[in-house]
Parts: sequence; structure tokens; C-alpha cells
Amino acid sequence: MNNEGGADVKGHLHPMSVATRDIATIFGKMGFGIAYGPEMESEWYNFTALNVPPDHPARDMQDTFWVKDFPGTVLRTHTTAVTIRELEKMAKAGETEKRMLCIGKAFRNEATDATHEAQFHQYDGFAVGPIGSVTLAHLKGTWVRFYQEFLGIDAKVRFRPSFFPFTEPSVEVDLWFEAPGKEGRWLEMFGAGMLHPNVIRNAGLDPEKVAGFAFGPGLERAIMVKYGVPDVRLFHNGDARFVDAFYKKSA
Repeated sequence: MNNEGGADVKGHLHPMSVATRDIATIFGKMGFGIAYGPEMESEWYNFTALNVPPDHPARDMQDTFWVKDFPGTVLRTHTTAVTIRELEKMAKAGETEKRMLCIGKAFRNEATDATHEAQFHQYDGFAVGPIGSVTLAHLKGTWVRFYQEFLGIDAKVRFRPSFFPFTEPSVEVDLWFEAPGKEGRWLEMFGAGMLHPNVIRNAGLDPEKVAGFAFGPGLERAIMVKYGVPDVRLFHNGDARFVDAFYKKSA
């Protein structure tokens, strides 16, 4: 492609497109398929089926974009809504084993700053199988392998106990992060855990027969850690200089 002055100008993929391809490839090698779902979602799939009770703070207006004139409809607050849809498909097909990954947009009604955006991306996934075949140890092994491929063999991962309505037990996953010229520290990356029996049941599966884990990291944060991007807003401002600088930085 030539600009008006005749100089050769090379186009680039956006860093989020590059990361999406890399992440899908790594999980594909671990047996995960790719799933898709609607961004405008029902309250059932976004909250209720995921064991989020009616009085949970996540349903409040400050966190959720409710769609005007469409009662019970929201802009999905997490791509975990796709997980329950895929589990439902699994139940209807009579399957007992499945691994899927959804990479897509989510929306939260919150203030924008260097680490938060009202629109962001997640790579949400799950692995389910007969009781005993998919455990918390498999979840840990999955993420150790992912980060060692995505960030390098020296990547260190830590699990801490936590709470989420749709998983039990639940964990926070931390990554050891060493910014150039700064002391290393543990950085909180995302929540995960074993799917709550109520979620399995709401999908039409039997929690006495199948179990599995689920996870939902943010895509932008993964890129920020890998390449040292200082502000999440840079991903969405449409400035071509950011894309060009990203390729110069990562070359």
C-alpha cells in the first residue's frame, strides 16, 4: 500500500487480533474448540443459570448495562454466558465430555481508567468430563502450560482461594510479573474454579456424573503484561500510532 507521498506503508494486525490468534492456537493444542455467543444476552444466561442470585451486587445498574425496552436483557457482563450455552448444547446432545473457549467482548457499566474499560474482551473457557476426569489440578496444569507458551518457559503461576457464584471451589490466578527496572510482584490475572453443581444442573447435566473447571481472563490484561502496555484505553482509541508502536516494541 502506498501513501500520497509514494512511500511504502505496511499495514499491521491489531495487537488484540494477534493475541486472539495466539491464544486460540495454544488452547487448540490442548483440545479446546472455539465457541461463540450473542453480546446482547438474556438475564438467564448472564446471571441466573450461572448461580448468580437476584440480590447479587453484579446485577446492580452500576455494573450492568440493561437494554432499554427489552426486559430481562443485558449486554453480557462476561463471556461465561457462552459457557452455560455450550454446556446446555452438551446436555441436549447427550455428550459427557467437552472443552471450549470463547474469545469475545464483554461490557461493564464502570468508570474508565488505565486498567478498566466499559468494553473489554475475555477468553472464557471450560473443560468438562465424567466425574474424576477433570479436576482442579488439571486447571492448574492448563494455565501453567498456557502461560509458559504465551509468555515464556519461566512464567510462574499461583492459585489462591476465592469465591465466585458459578464455581466451587473458586480460585484467583496470579502471575509473577517483573516490569523492566522494577521489583517483581504477583499480579492478579483472573478468577477460575470448578463449575458449581447448580451451574451443571441448570445446563441440564447431572452434577453426580460430570464435573469440570471454568476460567475467564481478560484479553487486554494478558497483552499488557506480555508487552508492557501501560494503559488499557490504548487498545480502543483507534490511534494507528499505537499499533505501529506495538510492532516496533515487539519486533
